[in-house]
Amino acid sequence: MNIEDLSIAIKQKAKEVGFSFCGISKVEMLQNEADFLKVWLKNNYHAEMHYMENYFEKRTNPVLLLENAKSVISVLLNYYPEDKIDKNKYQLAKYAYGKDYHYIIKSKLIEVIEFIKLIGIEVNARNFCDSAPVMDKVWAQKSGLGWIGKNTCLIVPKAGSFFLIGEILLDIDLIYDKPVENKCGSCTRCIDACPTNALIAPYLLDARKCISYLTIEHKPEFDEDLDLHNQIFGCDICQDVCPWNIKFAKQHSTNELDIDKNLLNFTNEDWQKLEKKEFKAFFKNTALERTTFERLKRNISKA
Repeated sequence: MNIEDLSIAIKQKAKEVGFSFCGISKVEMLQNEADFLKVWLKNNYHAEMHYMENYFEKRTNPVLLLENAKSVISVLLNYYPEDKIDKNKYQLAKYAYGKDYHYIIKSKLIEVIEFIKLIGIEVNARNFCDSAPVMDKVWAQKSGLGWIGKNTCLIVPKAGSFFLIGEILLDIDLIYDKPVENKCGSCTRCIDACPTNALIAPYLLDARKCISYLTIEHKPEFDEDLDLHNQIFGCDICQDVCPWNIKFAKQHSTNELDIDKNLLNFTNEDWQKLEKKEFKAFFKNTALERTTFERLKRNISKA
């Protein structure tokens, strides 16, 4: 099979296993991104996410993750829900409505790799979904799937930004897609809507102010005057106001990402009365496990 047919077959298989979009880019050193990341880290915009400082060279040079890597396959999985938590209740980031997406994406990536090997292609491959220092949004952009918006999210043309990202590194050449034009234009709705001013400039996020970071990654107690604006795990405010989502976001088709009806009916009082035993039973194998019961209750106290 020639590389043109193989590239087409890989994209078809990605769609077949349930991915929304698939693009392919050529492995290269991410020099511009490395320069940006150095300044971002120097300014402590990563807050307590010290892991961002680790494996800097691997983060910007995929050859260090897979010897002789030549191609990056980027895939996107829609997670925009049909049923949403009422806006007057405590809010969860929409990606956290259902089961932990890492398991879902990894299993689909493995299917794609097995497909490539089954058709007789000799290849070494690694798959990633937040499991290694990979700049996933950058590779998705280079693979022609969208552009990185002013809110630092990947925005897909005529589809929006409610997508989860995964990658496969391969040591074979493929046909590479071209990046698309950035179409944020003069819009600043995401910046204007951020209640904590975490978007300190277009395309620049200060995690120390970001509600998503504060409710998930931040471990110490909060400052007394902090207001989480009804968000108790993650935050979608900058995405919800984006015109590309308002106009184009459509319901996902992955059942595992659906919200539990009991959770959908939770009242704020239910959240406030939640006990540890209930938390462990109700949120097993979901993203909320990551924040722990104690930090979730801390978040609720500031929402």
